[in-house]
Amino acid sequence: MDIRISKESEVPLRQQVAEQIIFQIVTERLKPGEALPSVRELARRLKIHHNTISHAYQDLVQRHWLVSKRGSHLAVIREQSPLMHPMQKRDLDDLINLTIESARQQGYTLQALRERLRARLFAQPPDHILVVEEERGLRELLQAEIREAMRWPVTGCSRHDLASEPGLAVGALVATPQYATGDTEPLVPKDRPAVPVAFCTAEDYVGMIRKLRDPSVIAVVSVSALFLQAAQGFLAPAIGRRHTLMEYLLPLESERALRGADLIFCDTIALRHVKSAKRAHYRLASPASIEYLSNAMDSYQETRRARSG
Repeated sequence: MDIRISKESEVPLRQQVAEQIIFQIVTERLKPGEALPSVRELARRLKIHHNTISHAYQDLVQRHWLVSKRGSHLAVIREQSPLMHPMQKRDLDDLINLTIESARQQGYTLQALRERLRARLFAQPPDHILVVEEERGLRELLQAEIREAMRWPVTGCSRHDLASEPGLAVGALVATPQYATGDTEPLVPKDRPAVPVAFCTAEDYVGMIRKLRDPSVIAVVSVSALFLQAAQGFLAPAIGRRHTLMEYLLPLESERALRGADLIFCDTIALRHVKSAKRAHYRLASPASIEYLSNAMDSYQETRRARSG
C-alpha cells in the first residue's frame, strides 16, 4: 500500500491517509477483503503518530470502506454496494470515488468517464452566473450588481481564463458586457449563448449635475478604472467649464479627499465605502439587462423541471 503524505500541507494528515486509501480501493490497488497494515505498523512507515492512523481508519469504517477482521486488523469491505446506500456517504469526494469505482467495475476507462462526465456537465441547466470581463474592477462591479439583484450565485473570470480553462463554463450562464459578446461567444457552449449586458445611459446623472446652481466639484468613485474613464466621457457635456470633475479609484487613501465634493457618484461597490450624504448611486448595468438575465435563468430552470417531470 503506497501512501505518501506531506506534513507541510494544509490538508490534515488523517484526511490525506484516508483519501489515499479510498483512491487505492476504487482503483483496485487494494482488493476487496485485503487486510490493511496495523495502526502502529502504518504509523511507523509514515513516521506519524499512531492516533492519526487510528482516526483515519475509524473514519473509513464509518464510511463503509473498511471492516474489522479477526484480531486488530481491518480489511477492505468485500461487497461494495455504496450506490445502494447513498445516505451513508458524507461528501462530494465520496460521490466521486463511487462514480470511479462503478465505472471501472463496468469496464469503462477513466478517459471515457472523463469525456462523458464533461459532456453531461455542460448539458446541465445553469445553476450560477459567470461574469466574463477582462478588467478586474469592471468584472467585480458587474458581479456585485447582478448578485444584488438576483438570487443565483455569481462568479467571474476573464476571457483569457475561460479560453485557458473551458471547464469554468460548466453549470454557468455566461454574462458579458455587450461590447465583448463577439469575443466571448466562441468560448461558451453553442446551446447556451452568452447574455450581453448593456450599460445604463448617463441621462439621470447628467440631469443631477445640471440641477446644480453654483459651480461645483463632482467626484466619481469606482472600483474600476474603465468605469471612471467611461463616466468622464458621459459626464463631460454637463461638466463643461463650469464644474470640476474628480475621479477616485478604490481603495481610497482617505475619505477626507471627498469632503470638498458637492456631488459624489459612487458605483455599487464604492457605495459601501463612502458614507457622505452627498453620494449618489451610479449603476452600471441597465435594469433591462438584469431583467433579461434573470428571465434567461428562470427559463433554463423551467426547462429542467419540465424534463424531470
